[in-house]
Amino acid sequence: MDNLIFNPPVIVEKNQYYRFVTCGFIHANIPHLVLNMYALYLFGEGQTKEGTEYLFLATFGEKGKLLYLLMYLLALPVCLIPTFNKNKANYAYRSLGASGAVSAIVFAYILFEPLRGVGLIFIPVFIPGFLFGILYLVISYYLDRRGGSNINHSAHIWGALFGIVFVIIACKLFSTFPVLENFLESVKNLDIKKIFTTY
Repeated sequence: MDNLIFNPPVIVEKNQYYRFVTCGFIHANIPHLVLNMYALYLFGEGQTKEGTEYLFLATFGEKGKLLYLLMYLLALPVCLIPTFNKNKANYAYRSLGASGAVSAIVFAYILFEPLRGVGLIFIPVFIPGFLFGILYLVISYYLDRRGGSNINHSAHIWGALFGIVFVIIACKLFSTFPVLENFLESVKNLDIKKIFTTY
């Protein structure tokens, strides 16, 4: 744990930049690991084969799996850059877990499927993905500003934003699918009356 956890001052002093990635493969406890991997499973591939990996394969063809894996692995360090800059001299700061990278997967899914219903675990209420995404970012920002918890909400925010940017760039480079235009058109044409009856 001590050799892999994200600790900005140690990274600076010992040039241990590998910690940007290794911290995403360790978790505080079993519930922490299970929660992250359950969210990754639901949005990544899922039982219906309509998750983010499926959408990547449908959009990018044979490059889909590689791009999916690349997005996840790049999200691990990218989501921690703001945390690193903020805590370079904070020896007490430590962070671990894959939440930021999982957020990238979730928001990539939302970008592809903005109207698909998304809910919270054990709460059978679903709202369109783009609304869930907005709420998620607003709540994460509030909790990050408030502080006082052991959760790195900043990593959630930056992981989510990275997922969106990655998909937009990947679509420009490796596909003709207009993902951003599709997202905006879907949201624009949403029938508000159907939100609580369809999703």
